[in-house]
Amino acid sequence: MSTPQTPFTQGQRPSIQSTGPSLRAASRYIARLTDAARSAILLDLAYATESRIPALLSANALDLARMDKEDPRYDRLQLTEARLRDIAADLRKVASLPSPLGRVLKHSVLPNGLELSKVSVPFGVIGIIFEARPNVCFDCFALCLKAGSACVLKGGSDAKDSCTAIVALIHEVLKRNDLPVECAQLLTSHEDTDRLLQARGVVDLIIPRGSSRLINYVRENARVPVIETGAGVVHCYVDRAADLQKAIPIVVNAKTRRVSVCNALDCLIIHRDRLADLPKILEPLYEKGVDVLMEDPLPTTPACEESGCAQFADGHASLPSRGDVEGSLFGTEFLSLRMAVKVVDSLDEALEHIARYGSGHSESIVTEDEEAARRFLTEVDAACVYHNAPTSFTDGGQFGLGAEIGISTQKLHARGPMALEEITTYKWIIKGEGQTRP
Repeated sequence: MSTPQTPFTQGQRPSIQSTGPSLRAASRYIARLTDAARSAILLDLAYATESRIPALLSANALDLARMDKEDPRYDRLQLTEARLRDIAADLRKVASLPSPLGRVLKHSVLPNGLELSKVSVPFGVIGIIFEARPNVCFDCFALCLKAGSACVLKGGSDAKDSCTAIVALIHEVLKRNDLPVECAQLLTSHEDTDRLLQARGVVDLIIPRGSSRLINYVRENARVPVIETGAGVVHCYVDRAADLQKAIPIVVNAKTRRVSVCNALDCLIIHRDRLADLPKILEPLYEKGVDVLMEDPLPTTPACEESGCAQFADGHASLPSRGDVEGSLFGTEFLSLRMAVKVVDSLDEALEHIARYGSGHSESIVTEDEEAARRFLTEVDAACVYHNAPTSFTDGGQFGLGAEIGISTQKLHARGPMALEEITTYKWIIKGEGQTRP
């Protein structure tokens, strides 16, 4: 099997227009590889990543130096030795997963003898547009390669040096394994984004991963089909029948495990009958520096006074608005040590609040009432709905998928963590013996 010729030469910056034919050729080349060959490339990349940790951290340091440490995106941008080793482990995990290709999804034989098979196949070329998340380069390349597709990566300017170093490493591995570098192409300019969105006939699918502003821009300007990975406006409802010993660690983990990720808690909803327990729930949050915002002030605790947090402050007028509720603190994805609290009088009111302000990402209920849990799991319209567990588990790796290309909050084709199965499509294969249609 010969490797397609690449138009790249040293020092050239590729564009979608110049590399369109070679991108398509690269996608067909990947599709012809055996699953064992694709997995071997990922194992090679895992080893190469571990061997280049100092160089990757040096490149990442250049990006970090340009960003304020108080910026919520700083944590997403930062690479560490531990995170890079985790990335290498994820690459090995993806390599070990069963191939998503060639699966017979449906099979039948018509009365006339025609044999029909619905079989999973690669998309072809997948474009991923993301912001300050250099780890996305690894995740998306690994999943796309394993799923038989080439990928076009457009990272944000905040992560330019990190992404450039990562894709250069990927190219080294591709060349070492006699694959064309177009299997993973990196775009760097804002103009490249617009060209990518218009690249019908070259790119088969666009997946935006980032803020609601980015996702809205992609949706409104793309001529290529888009799967949205929406922003996470996440709620946890502590029901009147909640077990307090479960509620406290669930809320704390959902909010503070990593505040800059899309599955982090944004709004705690609590039944009015459990208000006496609210200080116990909030105290460990105050200890971690969480700023709690409410519509109506409530009594404080010694811990919140010592922390200096603006707890129960009527500060919602300064927060961004969403939907038709101008100036509301609800419906806000904080991505920081901030959290809203909403007091409700019933499960119905909690469900209505989530329906109005949720983004369809992840929602949780804490309750020992099985009927309340059943209604919540049934009626909440979100990609991931939890009972007595934190929303921090919304993650492809945690779901046993190896990695994820994003969390889809839409309902067409894919929903929730998008991994190997979600980035394949299918075709019908029809076999006959000369039958003709009357």
